[in-house]
Amino acid sequence: MLERRVLEPDADSIAAFYAGRAGKIARRVILRQLRRFWPRLDGLRLLGFGFTAPYLAAFGAERAIAAVPPAIGVLHGPHAGATVECEEDALPFADAVFDRVLIVHGLERAESLRPLLRQLWQVMAPEARLLIVAPNRASLWAQIESTPFGQGRPFSRRELDRILREALFEPERWAQALYSPPIATGLLARDGRGWEKAGSLLFPALGGVHVVEAVKSVYAMTPLPVEDARALPALSPEPGPALLGRSPPVPSNSARKSRWSWSRAGCGWCGRQRPANGPR
Repeated sequence: MLERRVLEPDADSIAAFYAGRAGKIARRVILRQLRRFWPRLDGLRLLGFGFTAPYLAAFGAERAIAAVPPAIGVLHGPHAGATVECEEDALPFADAVFDRVLIVHGLERAESLRPLLRQLWQVMAPEARLLIVAPNRASLWAQIESTPFGQGRPFSRRELDRILREALFEPERWAQALYSPPIATGLLARDGRGWEKAGSLLFPALGGVHVVEAVKSVYAMTPLPVEDARALPALSPEPGPALLGRSPPVPSNSARKSRWSWSRAGCGWCGRQRPANGPR
């Protein structure tokens, strides 16, 4: 398994990246892809996890709050929005309260994915939707540690799909973004539309990030508890002659002779004998 890189950038350094040229391009490109999945969220409650400050306000949700792990920390300033710092395995929200959850710079930085996704599943309403932006292992962005997308653990599509399904999420739609190199000079300092269009056609698997939408599954099969399984009646074998007080039937002489002749004739697999005229 790929080892997780040492994580150093905090909220202020990530915010500084988004304030620079490359960060502005990245935000514009990723947000354009996110809006294809969720054009508007009017009347819905939205939770962001990780570092979602550059994206949450764009959806027009009824209520939006950002949950930030201590490793990143709370962003200070007028653009921070409603933010709460919390451990990834102890989200301070009631069950089934959010209609949408957005994760950016959160999955690749998680100490343990299973508890995090379980907590998110818990606070999501039935059939709520999850939208994840995660670094693509095959991309150049995941290899350059000077950007937030090069920090933490990158993922392949197959790996993300397995992780989500194991956490009781059903992936429904996939996309990639950030096909431009992780620099911002000359022609690369534009809005990125040309790179996105060319990259999605020429090398669609090499986008800098995966964008995947998954729905919360509430119909997953749950195993039978141990105590209930033990309470089930044991299956009894069908009573044979010995259980009924009768002696088993004695084979006839012809049957004995047939079995003996079979054992004398030879079998190549088990060493037993097979009659010359028997089945092969």
